[in-house]
Order: sequence, then structure tokens, then C-alpha cells
Amino acid sequence: MVHERLDKANRCSFCGRDRAPETAMVDGPSLAICSDCVSACREIIAEAAATEPQVSRSIPTPAAIKGHLDHWVIGQEPAKRRLAVSVHNHYKRVGLPGTPSRADIDGVELGKANVLLLGPTGSGKTLLARTLSRFLEVPLHIADATALTEAGYVGEDVEAIVGGLYDAADGVLSACERGIIFVDEIDKIARRAGSDNTGRDVGGEGVQHALLKLLEGREVRLKKRRGREEVTVDTSGILFILAGAFVGLDDIIARRQGKAAIGFSGSRPRAANDDPSAQPEPRDLNAFGLVPELIGRIAAVARLQELDELTLVRVLKEPRDALTKQYQRLFRMDGIRLRFTDPALAAVARIASEAGMGARGLRAVLHRTLMPLMFELPSRADVREVWVTAETVRGEAEADLVLHSETG
Repeated sequence: MVHERLDKANRCSFCGRDRAPETAMVDGPSLAICSDCVSACREIIAEAAATEPQVSRSIPTPAAIKGHLDHWVIGQEPAKRRLAVSVHNHYKRVGLPGTPSRADIDGVELGKANVLLLGPTGSGKTLLARTLSRFLEVPLHIADATALTEAGYVGEDVEAIVGGLYDAADGVLSACERGIIFVDEIDKIARRAGSDNTGRDVGGEGVQHALLKLLEGREVRLKKRRGREEVTVDTSGILFILAGAFVGLDDIIARRQGKAAIGFSGSRPRAANDDPSAQPEPRDLNAFGLVPELIGRIAAVARLQELDELTLVRVLKEPRDALTKQYQRLFRMDGIRLRFTDPALAAVARIASEAGMGARGLRAVLHRTLMPLMFELPSRADVREVWVTAETVRGEAEADLVLHSETG
């Protein structure tokens, strides 16, 4: 049974208007508000929401960006610092997806900053880009420079990589215009010394020139295709990360230093990322074959070093998605504990290093080692643990199995 409230207020608690049959009242505990005051409150709240600055995601500091990279990318400390600073400055200029840019507060226009990553295969260039994309929650498109051609030639049009980013952003234009495009193998389209420049350079210097307008920030009209309407994308807010191995660049740097350094003995300089003398200058990149216009649109160069065996062992164990952790989880799903001896991990790192594939070679070595176990053990219920030794990795002995009957 519902009882009528006996403590209704006789007038509006806000404007003091008396309760009357023609006046709608909203009642609360010992108070009331009339319909006119309700409408006024709505207008006040709406005006406040329109004038107050929107709460947006803050741009991570360089230290925060590097700290996140440390969880996934082992080593390459100087390169991660350079990249973190460049990424932080870029998104201070353009803002993250869904947030406004705050770079035009005093009318000073900040220039566009693109990044060049130098490093051998398996040193972590692509992993850095993927990790940044996940951390910043921005879309990422990875393109291979060797597949690009000038417009009008058979191959992938340079502007198609913007379409790839648009698709990666699920068609959300604002997210696309704050995303990351990673162009790998950029060194493969360098203009080689002594090349014939009289003909059309479909996949080399011509592609470099075609990339210029994307790097500097231009509007690109994406053609209509199945599942996508015609749309115009402004690339001025897109972070371009160019990457390549640049084999032979050290020799160019050495020749340049040999002519300029006083008392230089002629020995090849140490190509360390924290060694200023090993950092390439614009003239070195130009001598390698990058056109000056492209070099001028690269704000930062980060150099990654080839991973030694000790670092490769860390790569196997320390990242949050380390390969050993991934395989251990696969075995655990079958109720089996997978263990690796330290010499086993050292053997995996040594084989991958000798193959010259860096961290990319680790998965192939581990997969080859564990393949017989992954085929056999899911059919067995008597295995409790598997120990992988150095002899197992080298193919000299089978892995050691610990059975349930042996452990009680």
C-alpha cells in the first residue's frame, strides 16, 4: 500500500513560488523545486559544460614513454630516449586522438617532426613502433618502402600508405590524422652513387620525392573503394617513422671523419649509439643516397645497435611478452611446466646471433627446438615438467621429462 507523503514543502525551495495546482513541483525530503527552476538549472549546467575546458588525456612525458618501452624492448637505451623525446614533442604539437592541440597558445607554429631509425635486422625498430602505438592508443600502419612506386607505375602508390592508416583507424578520421606510419626498408630506395639518372627511377629517388608531401604535411585525397568513401586526410599530424639497416653508412661516416679528424689513425669508428662521433650527419645520409629534401624533413635520428648474445638472452626472458613466457604458457595449457636452463638460453642466443637475424631469429630457434615436444606431449598425461638444455637446443639430446610418477 502506498501512502501519500505528509512532509511536502509548500513552496519552491529555490525561487519561493507557492505550490499551486497549475505549477508542477519536484518533491524531495522537506523541499521542492518548481518546473521553471528545473529548466533554469539545465541551462546553467549546459552553459558551464560548454565553457569549461574538456578533460583530455595528457601527453606522456619522455620518461614515461621510455619507461613503457623498457617493458617491451630490451637494450637500445640511447635510441629509446631519442625516440621518446621526439614522440613527446610531436604529440604536444598535434594532440592525441580526441584531444585538441595546445601548441598554438602563443601563436608560435611548431614544425613537423619525423623520425629515422637506423639499425640492423632484428634490433627492435618495428617493435618500437608497435609498442608506441599501443601505449599512446593511436593507429599504426606498417609499410615496406620497397613495394612503393611513383604514381602511375605498377606497385603500391605512396599515398596508399595513408589509406592503410585510415583503415587501421577503422575509418575514424580524427584518429587517422594522429596515427603513426612506419615505413621500413627506407634505405632500399636510396639513390646509389653512379646510378643512371637519365631514366625514370620508379622505386628509388622518385619514391623519396613522392614521400615528401606526406612527411611535410599535406592533404591527401583517398580514392573511393569498396567499404570506404572518398575522404581527405591531413598528414600534418601523422607521425612518420622511417627505418632501415643502412648497410655501408658506417663506412661513409668513417671516410668523413678520416678527412676531418686531426690525428685520426684511419681505424673505423665505433658505431655506438651513445657515441656522438658515430651519429650520421645529413651529408652522410645524402652520400648514402637520401635526397636532401627528405633528409630536411627528418627531425631526429635514433640509432639501434646489433644485439649481442647477452642482450638476446635478456630478450628471451625479460619483456612482458618474452618468447620463453609465451611458450611456457602454451605448455601450461596442457598442464606441463616448461623450464629452460641458463645454458639453453645462451645456446638459443648464440645460434640466432650467428645467423645474423638478431631478435627475429630467436623465435625460429625456439620453435625448432620445441616442435617435437609440442607435437608429442599434448597426447600424454604423464608428463609434469620439461627441461630444455643446451644439448636440446643444439640437437644433441632430447629434452628431460619429469613424470608425475617420479614426483609422487
